[in-house]
Amino acid sequence: MMDLHAEIRRILLALLCVSILVIGAVSAAPTTELRIVKIGADGVTILNETTVDYRWMEENLPVLGDGVTHYYHQGPVFEGDKWDPNETTNFKDRGAVKGTNIRDLAELVGGAGPGDEIMVKAVDGYHVEFPYENVYEPDPRQGPIGVCWYNGGDPEVGERQGTGYVPDYYTGMRLVFFADNSTNPEGLHVYGNWDMHETLPDAAQHFYDGLYPSTSGLTVKWVDEIRVYTGGYQGEKGALAGSLTTPAGTAAEPTEAPLSLLVTVLAVAGAAILCARRGGA
Repeated sequence: MMDLHAEIRRILLALLCVSILVIGAVSAAPTTELRIVKIGADGVTILNETTVDYRWMEENLPVLGDGVTHYYHQGPVFEGDKWDPNETTNFKDRGAVKGTNIRDLAELVGGAGPGDEIMVKAVDGYHVEFPYENVYEPDPRQGPIGVCWYNGGDPEVGERQGTGYVPDYYTGMRLVFFADNSTNPEGLHVYGNWDMHETLPDAAQHFYDGLYPSTSGLTVKWVDEIRVYTGGYQGEKGALAGSLTTPAGTAAEPTEAPLSLLVTVLAVAGAAILCARRGGA
């Protein structure tokens, strides 16, 4: 009997692992539309919201990027000066992207003002926040912050993140800083780690493993929400963001595995247990 119980536990554990992987794969997928929300000073009340897709954004709002020029972020630097002010290593090519300024998206729900923060959130809950000034009055070395829905046809970069419009651009929609080329000795459009040091407040900077500055960590992929927090975001930085509830009391639809998938997993689990019991009889 003990062997039977052990076998059942092994089967259930394996099915649980498979379920987690499948559900994660379903949740982590390219996004094609954005929910944009303005939230009151209490951090809860929704003042205004709308939802737009990438087609509407391209047709109705100014477009960042030309689909030819590549934009880069910088990963962590482990040797020498971790800030690498001369921008010499570990560039992350985010592609020849086109996208929409999050400032223009915020304006769709009433905009932001000094003291407000704008959150960019992914489908898995990962999020980053930026002060009003960095969104509305960016230093050129930082550039506008955009949500990108197109990546130009570069074969090398395309192999890693997909080309064309989302969902073929399968790391989109993605957050990218449209930095100028004023600080890069090769004339590349790089938002480097030292650029982050000089343009973003400490609370908005990203550090790999908590130690090494990395602007690459700011380039959130699979973006599905833009939130404007009146008076600033009061939640925990770096924690996963939860869903919001509309004023009518209807919860925002979470990204989750289809019911049919869960039913299938449970059915397989039941069949496996039955087989194990028959085998142990």
